[in-house]
Amino acid sequence: MVSAPHEAMHRIFQKDPGLFSRLPEVLGLELPPLASAKPLTVDLTENEPLERRVDTLLRIETQNDGPFLLIVEAQGKRDHGKTASWPYYVTYLNNKYRLPVMLLVICQDHATAAWAARPLTIGLPQWPTVTTRPLVAGPHNMPVITNVAEARKDLALATLSAITHADNPDVDAILKTMSVALRDTPESIAEPFVELIAQGLGNRPAAQQWRNLVAVDLSFYTSPLSEGIRDEGRAEGRVESRAEDVLLILGARGIEITDATRYKVTTCDDPELLRGWLLRAAIVTTSDEIFGEATPADR
Repeated sequence: MVSAPHEAMHRIFQKDPGLFSRLPEVLGLELPPLASAKPLTVDLTENEPLERRVDTLLRIETQNDGPFLLIVEAQGKRDHGKTASWPYYVTYLNNKYRLPVMLLVICQDHATAAWAARPLTIGLPQWPTVTTRPLVAGPHNMPVITNVAEARKDLALATLSAITHADNPDVDAILKTMSVALRDTPESIAEPFVELIAQGLGNRPAAQQWRNLVAVDLSFYTSPLSEGIRDEGRAEGRVESRAEDVLLILGARGIEITDATRYKVTTCDDPELLRGWLLRAAIVTTSDEIFGEATPADR
């Protein structure tokens, strides 16, 4: 199953196909000046049962040297099947479009980036027939952007940087920079970047940090993500309040609250279950009776 970070790492190029024009300088690559970029179909299926799709495919126009194709692949971990599929993508597209092809791989950890950067050869060791050399962008070479003005200057590049540095110890500062940079950005422009960062962080601890920033720094922002965050926050608040009420009533009645009871109440996230415990808290004689099948009043 394709993960959210996987989608975000390549979909940023669909949102802003021109993003690649700003990457060569970042990645230390000399290319002719680029004029334009547009998405192409990612389906590489032939008339056979095997289906092959790249993540994102762009046609890049240069100012002087003609067009070329850019394959963008998001890679979350080592996949030795790519040894065969990546060279296939390159040779198939070169044959189909009769254009030069470049393969860009986006990674979020150093080990995967180092693995993806290795040249892939087809042929004999003494004489490789085809060599595929992926260009890799990841935490090893993407800039850490913690300057708000720099982030505002290129939101797409800053978003890609935040995604590739999802495991960086300084990710909180990176995300705070992005939230401030997006705060004064028109909602129609900010929306895809907010969503892509959320996708790109996946289930990492930094994802909750981003959700908090969206809820506070981008409180004006309306989207399925932001509304979901706020609804979730309101629900969590209600649950926490109800748990506190259960303990408060027990304490006010002079009933000793055991550690086990306190732990079970404070870690419960079921509002209906807490409601039942709250009702029982008013009539039980010991704290653990709120969890029982029957109370003195029930007998």
